[in-house]
Amino acid sequence: MIRKRHLAPGLLAGCAAAAVATASAAAAAASAAGAGHPFAAPGLASAPTPTVFEGLGQVTLALAAVLVAIFALAWLLRRVRAVAGRADALAVLAEVRVGPKERAVLIRVGSSQLLVGVAPGQVSTLHVLEQPVEVGSSRGRAPERPSFRALLMKSLGKP
Repeated sequence: MIRKRHLAPGLLAGCAAAAVATASAAAAAASAAGAGHPFAAPGLASAPTPTVFEGLGQVTLALAAVLVAIFALAWLLRRVRAVAGRADALAVLAEVRVGPKERAVLIRVGSSQLLVGVAPGQVSTLHVLEQPVEVGSSRGRAPERPSFRALLMKSLGKP
């Protein structure tokens, strides 16, 4: 820590003179800028200041415009994908889980059907069916699993 007695008397006098000069320069600039706005530039002093509600309205309008643009682009992309993604020649007819991450999937490609094994990072053809299999009947299907809501209501004793 520096104490006053260690500073040279000339240094203290120089600092005081610099402070007085800076203060007088600031006072001269204030009187030149005008009495009403001592620190404002002459051109900026007459600009109207927006109210809080005007600023809030502009922000709300800009946010609404951005949201409308995002939803419009999402709708347009969905429409383009729906038109480009329609492939009547390829369809998944059925699937069954074989393990925790493995499935057997029946796929229709054109007029033939393929049984494909799907595992993480691998898809392999298991069998190419010569005669197409009808999948629309519920005769060979497993029974429908109840929903979570139905199980919860049953456990609570409510019908």
